[in-house]
Amino acid sequence: MALLDPTGFGLAALGGLLFVGLSVGSFLNVVIHRLPIMLMRTWRREAAAELGAAGDDRPAERFNLAVPRSHCPACGESVKAADNIPILSWIRLRGQCASCTAPISLRYPLVELLGALAAFAAVWVFGLTWIALAAAVYLWVLIALACIDLESGLLPDQLTLPLLWCGLLANMPGAFTPLASAVVGAAAGYLLLWATYWGFKLVTGKEGMGYGDFKLYAAIGAWLGWQALPAVALLAAVAGILYALPPILLGRRDRNAPIRFGPFLAAAGSLALIFRTESTWLLGV
Repeated sequence: MALLDPTGFGLAALGGLLFVGLSVGSFLNVVIHRLPIMLMRTWRREAAAELGAAGDDRPAERFNLAVPRSHCPACGESVKAADNIPILSWIRLRGQCASCTAPISLRYPLVELLGALAAFAAVWVFGLTWIALAAAVYLWVLIALACIDLESGLLPDQLTLPLLWCGLLANMPGAFTPLASAVVGAAAGYLLLWATYWGFKLVTGKEGMGYGDFKLYAAIGAWLGWQALPAVALLAAVAGILYALPPILLGRRDRNAPIRFGPFLAAAGSLALIFRTESTWLLGV
């Protein structure tokens, strides 16, 4: 599919895309921060119940993607609506809490910007169609997964598995690749990394990656088809090497320290979608 000329869209359409993308990026920040905490709390409760450990009898405070309201983790002050405008509020506040001046991570405006860029990229490639909406969802979820893995080392099933199934559903009418290619891509994506994991473990006795990586690669295969998997693996591996090698050579990183592979898979999977054509993949078949 040929790339579209972005100048062909009116200002209203471009403004709408910007608003939607920034708003989704703001929500992704909530997901990135809260989902790992929600999972950890659930695992602790389940572990305590399984072990028969005494727990706190007080009712647990509600904590999910909707409540409590956004607040500063340093002082606990709720974030006012005027201080919660994507990107602009961070710039106006100079990256600090309005109440206690504690630093606000640069990740927040960056994710908001990436959310907007993902929306523009999807429409740039696929036009104002339902396929563009599906592509934007794919890119948005990859952004969340990459950031969660970077910050916590987790690739939650709550995101990877729905992403996989949504890819298969989107390809029932062949949105990005024929359904058969998507099914093979999902299976091959999982099995390739699963086999790599066990081969590495048998040879070295160490775990080279986590099962979340298998599921993420399978999800990418479900969206893009098996033909895209070699290109995605190559791009992710090269990016991972370029990221880890300089600090190792400079003695600033232990050569045995694990590398979180999810962000590189997510980045490669994003590029493979954006820079595709009808018959070829970037560096692929």
